[in-house]
Amino acid sequence: MDAAVKSKIDTWLKGNYDNETKNAIKKLQAENNETELTESFYKNLEFGTGGLRGLMGVGTNRMNKYTVGMATQGFANYMKKTLSDAEIKVAIAHDSRNNSRFFAETTANVFAANGIKVFLFEALRPTPELSFTIRYLKLNGGVVITASHNPKEYNGYKAYWNDGGQLVPPHDKNVIKEVEAIQSVDDVKFTGGESNITIISKDIDDAYINMVKGLSVYPDVIARQHDLKIVYTPIHGSGIMLVPKTLAAFGFDNVTIVAEQEKPDGNFPTVVYPNPEEAETMSFGLKKANEINADILLGTDPDADRVGIGIKNHKSEWVLMNGNQTAVLAIAYLLEARKAKGIAKPNDMVIKTIVTTYMIDAIAEKNNVACYNVLTGFKWIAELIKEKEDKENYIIGGEESFGLMVGDKLRDKDAVSAVAFLCEMAAYEKDKGVALYDKLIDLYIEYGFFYEELISLTKKGMRGQEEIAEMMQSYRDNPPTHINNSPVLEILDYDAQQGKNLKSGETWKIDLPKSNVLQFKLEDGSKISARPSGTEPKIKFYFSVHSKLESKDKFDEALAAHKQKIKDIIADMKLK
Repeated sequence: MDAAVKSKIDTWLKGNYDNETKNAIKKLQAENNETELTESFYKNLEFGTGGLRGLMGVGTNRMNKYTVGMATQGFANYMKKTLSDAEIKVAIAHDSRNNSRFFAETTANVFAANGIKVFLFEALRPTPELSFTIRYLKLNGGVVITASHNPKEYNGYKAYWNDGGQLVPPHDKNVIKEVEAIQSVDDVKFTGGESNITIISKDIDDAYINMVKGLSVYPDVIARQHDLKIVYTPIHGSGIMLVPKTLAAFGFDNVTIVAEQEKPDGNFPTVVYPNPEEAETMSFGLKKANEINADILLGTDPDADRVGIGIKNHKSEWVLMNGNQTAVLAIAYLLEARKAKGIAKPNDMVIKTIVTTYMIDAIAEKNNVACYNVLTGFKWIAELIKEKEDKENYIIGGEESFGLMVGDKLRDKDAVSAVAFLCEMAAYEKDKGVALYDKLIDLYIEYGFFYEELISLTKKGMRGQEEIAEMMQSYRDNPPTHINNSPVLEILDYDAQQGKNLKSGETWKIDLPKSNVLQFKLEDGSKISARPSGTEPKIKFYFSVHSKLESKDKFDEALAAHKQKIKDIIADMKLK
């Protein structure tokens, strides 16, 4: 075993750690489980720009009381240095995952022991409510304990600043420095400030639901379509706390909750991945939607910041929309509805990420609405909203990974408001006698048929990180000149913050923060993006193709051609 790993294990066995932790380490030693011991201790669980995420267990590279405590102590130290003249106040929330309540209470106790006023939710709550609470109570920051859509073995810790958004420069890097400066668990104040903790619950729920209700553009349409047949699954997560209440507040009274996935459960017994992106995860909802001939199916992940929807296609078959299609429908609806209602403003803007469909750009341009592209992650959408406050009017933002944020009263993706808003969209179209899938095809005809797919290559463990880094470096050192027989026209390297035209040799600066993303734009209009995940041991490849769609009767043929083209690109890049 590596000497550094042995040293860390000895520190934990001899140090100020509880007996349960020490016994778990000794058990791994007795089993000669060198692989697990090495994986658990070969590095410190990285506090990245969004916080922590990792497997739960003992060790420096695992989510446990001590790694959570050290992260919180570092965050607290930074707040105290930065906000020395103010009473510091934070909110803490958590999802349904195993140990989430324990980690939330640990976080609250460490903040409180450092003299920070803590508002701790009495039970699980959606991530977007945490973002809302920071703004609503005018707090200095917050933390939500969640690993989003990861498998049940994972948990995580997302840190927020006073605008309700996740940490961005300079706070992200500065908090990381403070966390890394905590070298010993003895530096952490775990107890001693319990009187600084206030439990919060229904009052914040009511304020949040009232805010979401205010996002409705057409309550009169909902009144006519109040019995829209809605099927909803919280996938064993925190969405059950607010989604049904929010739908009722909007005026929908025909909501069926998927019974098999209704109860919060960190073991996620009905799924492998509690992710509404996965067809298997949404299969219970699809079955129920088909049984009752529903109008729309919606599912949210464990912390209720991602939303997936299912609708009937033009052949009356139930299908799941990908995140790009959902964003296209939502943004097109809001632009159309605001214009029809006479509430559109000349300074309205929408924001999306660089790997999200450029069909949104086309829709915004045709409607004379500004559309901005930011790096992946809603913290960058939140940052741009803050930058443009008092100059432009943010109305909606989205990303391909099933994230939407309507309005600016919070600053993170919000599946609770998205569910209500998407149901209003379905009611609006139904009121006109239009099926949602037919609406999507109409949009393709009007703005161009953009089609996207995503694949993720998982590379676990110590070697996995190296493989991902090597793959990205290979693309930089030897960039492709052709992909699927189409010349590569442009390469955008967001880490080098440089774009290059391969034909003319022209280069330009990309005016966004550094990010490990590469994009290849092809002569035939296709676009391929490569991005290592910041939260999972994966490298993600995003594929986008588009064409003109002349009429509805050409849709199936065009869809098949797009799918085949992406298959050919994947094969040519040897990704499968």
